[in-house]
Amino acid sequence: MQRYETQRRRLDFKRLFQAQLAATMFMTMLAALWVGIDAALSALVGGMNSLLPSMYFVWRGLRQQRGKQQRSVLNFYQAAMGKFGLTVALFALVFVLVPPSNPAFFFVAYVVAQLMHWLTPWLVHEGSTP
Repeated sequence: MQRYETQRRRLDFKRLFQAQLAATMFMTMLAALWVGIDAALSALVGGMNSLLPSMYFVWRGLRQQRGKQQRSVLNFYQAAMGKFGLTVALFALVFVLVPPSNPAFFFVAYVVAQLMHWLTPWLVHEGSTP
């Protein structure tokens, strides 16, 4: 009797994070060339406001616990709520501690980095875990 091993496939989100970082850097350079350093800093902070909660979501939501299938759904809900809370906290921190000198570039960089999620089907590769 032959025994077949099934391997759980794991998604690789590095390319999504790289795309978000590239979009943030693009907006930062555009702001620096078009307006100045203050606008570039606003764009950088806006892009990071998108990237950090996304990284948290992937870290928290895709943790695997052996033998606990129902727990994975709970992980996704906790990750989504954590991402939302982290996003709100980062926005509050930015506006209290480091008010953006150019809110337009701050929000545009945030939205452009968020739009990278639309490219997820092309950016995320499925690979089998060893």
